[in-house]
Amino acid sequence: MTSKLIKNANIVNEGKQFIADVLIEDQFITAIDANCSLNKADQIIDAQGKYLIPGMIDDQVHFRDPGLTHKGDLESESKAAVAGGITSFMEMPNTNPRTLTQELLEEKFQIAAQKSWANYSFYMGTSNDNLNEVLKTDPNKACGIKIFLGASTGNMLVDNQETIAKVLEYSSQNRLIVTVHSEDENIIKSNIQKYIEKYGPNLDLKYHSEIRSVEACYKSTEKIIKLAKETKGNLHVLHLSTAKEMELFEAGPIANKKITAEVCVHHLFFSEEDYKSKGNKIKWNPAIKSKADRDGLRKALIEDKLDIIATDHAPHTLEEKSNLQYLMCPSGGPLVEHALVACLEMYHQGLFTLEKLVEKLAHAPSTRFRINKRGFIREGYYADLVLVDLNSPWQVNQTLYKCGWSPFDGDTFKSKILKTFVNGDLVFDEGSFKKGNAMKLSFDECYNSK
Repeated sequence: MTSKLIKNANIVNEGKQFIADVLIEDQFITAIDANCSLNKADQIIDAQGKYLIPGMIDDQVHFRDPGLTHKGDLESESKAAVAGGITSFMEMPNTNPRTLTQELLEEKFQIAAQKSWANYSFYMGTSNDNLNEVLKTDPNKACGIKIFLGASTGNMLVDNQETIAKVLEYSSQNRLIVTVHSEDENIIKSNIQKYIEKYGPNLDLKYHSEIRSVEACYKSTEKIIKLAKETKGNLHVLHLSTAKEMELFEAGPIANKKITAEVCVHHLFFSEEDYKSKGNKIKWNPAIKSKADRDGLRKALIEDKLDIIATDHAPHTLEEKSNLQYLMCPSGGPLVEHALVACLEMYHQGLFTLEKLVEKLAHAPSTRFRINKRGFIREGYYADLVLVDLNSPWQVNQTLYKCGWSPFDGDTFKSKILKTFVNGDLVFDEGSFKKGNAMKLSFDECYNSK
């Protein structure tokens, strides 16, 4: 048995801050001593003045493996993730081939077992004609089911309402979570046509938030929530981007909900005014929208209408992103290496408390997805931990992403990730890496719901 002792850390966990020592033995946290009396271990780390938090659990990434590995792969992107304080991730099905069969889902688990630096799980993908495969999804194995209600990367639009209803019904019976990309495709197509007729085919990026509009988001989200209530489905709406949609969600503890909401770092951090300086590097679907929308999302996060913060990490090559023709440029960008420090920047700006950020980045995804013994600093839990210096400014001038760029290129952050532990292994240590034993996420038998 190997042991590590983190001494004198400022721990942020379950709504509290306190100074304590944390003893790690093999994979697990075995003692948390607020009296700082622990003193024996194979390795002792003095964390005085630093902050220890649970590792971020990212419920939405696109690591591009298999088939799109010129953009990123499970090794490169998970390595960037642990450098950014993400210790577990859930990866989306719009790879090549698309994850639309149980066999292809199993192949992704096998790839991750060989490559991943962080703990992992994968979503089963839905199409208009693979319902039989979707209904075979094991809730003890996969993190959930993904439905694209609006077309995005990977051409996986699902518009068969009977299929969507049956998947939601299945989720209510089998503890699975159905996650959705929620935009109304007909509204978006109509907007594109209107803008082309008005401005010509070479549209400017500044129209992105108007084409993928508030109306397109709201109408789709209103519709899927109504269907989830009718079917008693277990629904999680991804990357909310508008203030108006917030009226559709209830405030309160995530453990009491069957319909939950996620917001991504870029929708909290940027507004459409940043298109002028960031350009296509912040072109995502759904679009980054107005300051009023951004402020509404921030408010909803504090009020617990928004339950989880994620990344929607979706790398493209810089060559692909450099296409100045708006409609030809792919949407999405890399984020896992800088998501946590971007959130901490919002803490420094007085927007969120550390306790609230830890809740939304770690506690809430663990609770919502029934993840076994992760997301909290508790005795008996896996030692997925991040040590942070809140006062160590640094500039983004290089990145671990395979695509080689970041939407934060040239920006300065006040906080720095010092160390990341995955299952007790110190995998990232102030710029150095040592691969540990990443694990497939396991799931508890039940979730709490209304």
